[in-house]
Amino acid sequence: MKITQKQIEAVIALPGPKRYAHFIKVAADQRQVWGLYLDGWALAGTSDETPVFPIWPAKEYALLCATKDWAQYEAKAIDLDYLLETLIPNLKDDQVKLGVFYTPNDKGVLPELDQFTSDIRMELDRIE
Repeated sequence: MKITQKQIEAVIALPGPKRYAHFIKVAADQRQVWGLYLDGWALAGTSDETPVFPIWPAKEYALLCATKDWAQYEAKAIDLDYLLETLIPNLKDDQVKLGVFYTPNDKGVLPELDQFTSDIRMELDRIE
């Protein structure tokens, strides 16, 4: 899926809840999400220092955030089944939040892991 610069600008300008809805649709359709990776996955944090695992709906959006502390990181695809079956349970066990669709100017949406899983599964059911 090739995304134009105009599309990127329009989507990153959306408020968090609308970016989240866009993320769910694209992730379900593409059957994958993207993270930033360099000898391990990039992590962010909340104001109370809870770790956050950021994910994006497409490589282009992840690369927009590969700056500052993440400047050496590369965008890496994550299979949606792997995310749902392996990563999400691991995040729960480790008490790591999911950060959906960070932008260079806005933190991502931090859904509860069960809510995120439910939202993705509902979208998958809808399109199958």
